Amino acid sequence: MLKDHIDAKGFIIILILTILWGLNYSAIKLSNTGLSPVFTTFLRSLIASFLGIMYCVLIKRPVLHRGIILFHGFVAGMLFGLEFVFFYLAILYTGAARTAVLIYLSPFIVAAGAHMFLKEKLNLIKVLGLICAFIGVYLVFSGKPEDYPGSMFIGDMFAIVASFLWAATTLYIKKYLAPRVHPVNTFIYQLMFSVPILFICAFIIEKKWVLNFTFEVVLSLIFQSIVVAFLSYLAWFRLIHEYPVARLSAFTFLTPVFGVIFGVILSKEELTKGLIGGLMLVSAGIYFTNMQLEKYVNLKKFRGKG
Repeated sequence: MLKDHIDAKGFIIILILTILWGLNYSAIKLSNTGLSPVFTTFLRSLIASFLGIMYCVLIKRPVLHRGIILFHGFVAGMLFGLEFVFFYLAILYTGAARTAVLIYLSPFIVAAGAHMFLKEKLNLIKVLGLICAFIGVYLVFSGKPEDYPGSMFIGDMFAIVASFLWAATTLYIKKYLAPRVHPVNTFIYQLMFSVPILFICAFIIEKKWVLNFTFEVVLSLIFQSIVVAFLSYLAWFRLIHEYPVARLSAFTFLTPVFGVIFGVILSKEELTKGLIGGLMLVSAGIYFTNMQLEKYVNLKKFRGKG
């Protein structure tokens, strides 16, 4: 059943997901010491797709549909795969921290798209909440020394394209797949159809796929494939099927914040004032974005009558 706000259950699930995705930043750093990044993403999607198919068989649901639904699944998978291609190209040209900020233009695009195509109302309070959260993400990554190449502008454009593709994937799934298929089918379509794109990308831009295949790298790949790509993505698509996507997307601002927090805990990175201030702004932004303005206004009217 479609809900018009994020309830306690949805809040707990999305909070756990953003924590896992934040921890995934550290897992990716570890796997990058032994495997090339795009090849890792290819393996992750391949393993998660297989697990998704097995899950479909277990619950006795069809793995693939026919006709227009299969086409929509193909489009969602292509968008997802291209998103990661442009994301890694952006990191290649402009650096991880700058890319992490620009990629979070996506919730703004989702909010605008949901307002235009999904009839999810966008008001001034929600816009201010999104801006507040974005400033918070910027603060988290500001002040960190990083040498940018001369082609930084190209990397910035790649990051912005990736943010549009991320938003387009979310909106497309909500409009064309969520009303028609089970969340596990949405999951399988997105992961399975992204596999060929990721493989081709890895083949073209990465000369060496395996660098140092250690036990720690294997554990990192298992975590990324089973916990993140399979379990967390499956839960995310279930949320997309049930809740307003603009409100959900606002919570994704927490992911880079948790990523930096785990960097402080696991990699002994510096705890900055920007991290603390950024977390406060992101939390405030999420609150404003998900605030039920209609109930607040009605409560004021009720009190005015008394």
